[in-house]
Amino acid sequence: MGKGRITIGLYNSYNPSKFMEAHRRALARAGPLALAFGTNLALFGFPFPDDPRTPKELAEWVAGTTSIGGDGKYFVELAEKGRFQSFPYPGKGFPPQLGEPILTTSRPDPKLSISLNCVKGMVDSGNSILLVFGLGPHGVPKDAAGIPRYNLDITGDRYSLETCTALGAVIGALCAQ
Repeated sequence: MGKGRITIGLYNSYNPSKFMEAHRRALARAGPLALAFGTNLALFGFPFPDDPRTPKELAEWVAGTTSIGGDGKYFVELAEKGRFQSFPYPGKGFPPQLGEPILTTSRPDPKLSISLNCVKGMVDSGNSILLVFGLGPHGVPKDAAGIPRYNLDITGDRYSLETCTALGAVIGALCAQ
């Protein structure tokens, strides 16, 4: 049996109606990370303009406005490979095709807490996962945070990490040989 797929899920907790520099920087950083470690990237609730419609068009629009991540070329490459998608806010659930949603948080619910080794085991046994990261100072709001059956605290000690630091720590730990 093959390995499962890992998808990085960025949940927009910033302004839901205006695309901001924080959105741009997070995407320019997450794109190369996903590309380098063979994961996919899914966005939730990002306020893109109406003109770019396809994932590639969205990636090209973002890439044209940043110098991070090889001037955005890695983000575009990820989209060209079909490994980037954008979705509205999840409502009652995250798209099932992305795998088992796992909330990454420094405040895990003890009843939902899962260890890194268990997450690795899920992927190694062929299960796909969606790692949900909150993009913004307050993380994923309670209604969306209540959707995943599992919570992962990558530090094990409830340390709050900045989003891009958390992205690198989680993906690096999961994909380490």
